[in-house]
Amino acid sequence: MSATVLVLGAGMVGTCTAIHLAMRGHSVVLADRRAPGEETSYGNAGLIQQEAVEPYAFPREAAKLLRVAFKRGIDVNYHAAALPGLAGPLARYWQASGPAHYPAIAQAYARFIAQAIPEHAPLIAAAGADDLVQRTGYRWVFREQATMDEALARAERLHRDYGVQHLAMDAGALAAAEPALKLRLAGAIHWPQPWAVADPGALVARYAAHFARLGGRIVQADATTLRAQGSGWAVQTSDGQLDAEHAVVALGPWADTLLRPLGYRLPLFVKRGYHRHYQGGPVPTMPWLDADRGLVVAPMQRGVRVTTGAEFAPRDAAATPRQMAGAEAAARELLDLPQPVEAEPWRGARPCTPDMLPVVGPAPRHRGLWFNFGHAHQGFTLGPASGRLLAELIAGEAPLVDPAPYAPARFDA
Repeated sequence: MSATVLVLGAGMVGTCTAIHLAMRGHSVVLADRRAPGEETSYGNAGLIQQEAVEPYAFPREAAKLLRVAFKRGIDVNYHAAALPGLAGPLARYWQASGPAHYPAIAQAYARFIAQAIPEHAPLIAAAGADDLVQRTGYRWVFREQATMDEALARAERLHRDYGVQHLAMDAGALAAAEPALKLRLAGAIHWPQPWAVADPGALVARYAAHFARLGGRIVQADATTLRAQGSGWAVQTSDGQLDAEHAVVALGPWADTLLRPLGYRLPLFVKRGYHRHYQGGPVPTMPWLDADRGLVVAPMQRGVRVTTGAEFAPRDAAATPRQMAGAEAAARELLDLPQPVEAEPWRGARPCTPDMLPVVGPAPRHRGLWFNFGHAHQGFTLGPASGRLLAELIAGEAPLVDPAPYAPARFDA
């Protein structure tokens, strides 16, 4: 039976949720303060990571922890003033990353990741977005042979356990494949399965246009005005009050702002990230991860995008120049980057949970309220699969994957 559904958040996850609900005959309104794809979904490295079958665990090796604590690298940064507020979620993140919990978490994560490209592919075709997509994979490049040897051992394990494909490239093969490289590196691992998107925000916008062709509405709204109204939900939009039987919270790093007044205390936190584009120099043939420095270099429509690792800080705290400056310096060792496009780097936040799994399913204490957020580094990758799963749960259909590991109730919300 069709229903009126309000989807709050027009990033990759919310837009794909709206599409799958519309495909099932629901009357769907997609609401955001900005146009689709202009927030977190715009700022990532543009990868649909079919190979990313295991989530980023909290490091447990003493050497890595000391390196982070003393800020000896650029892959991880933190604001010291933010650590007391992050202590609870990070303690749970540490626990979930241990051997007693991580294997089951990784299995649940891998089952979801396996659906990434199969769910993106039909949406890319329907949205007419093939021109944005490169299907040649991406590379991890290594400055140090020891780092590469360690990564190759992990790649072999991922192949045995999950069937993930990879190709090892020595220094000569990498130099021949990537003539833009300025340095002769130790080598690379080429992951052929991922797809790369030349403008992540534009892909979300194309998906949103497809949603509109399906009969969906896109409106500007303040999500914080959401409230229970009779047997459903209401929100204030630029066109006045909008009423719906169901409301989906797909607000990424802003989900907590909406849910706390409703009584939910989920252990959410963010990992901030930065990027900047550069034009005028040679362009890589595909995205690279500089594995020894912890940054991604990706060819995009606006230029070569340099994307940083993770910063632990309040979502809206002032930008910290250290990490982006370090990433730019490291990238310039590998490539000519003559001209930055933006006056200042872009900054965003990845929405994270301590068990590294997204929050997808019904709100524990409110009828008709649904959650779809907490995808951390993989919201862009998992948007279509996550959107389909939630639409199936609302419709009472057989789900794409077992939804139990992602259920909001696991946090006793």
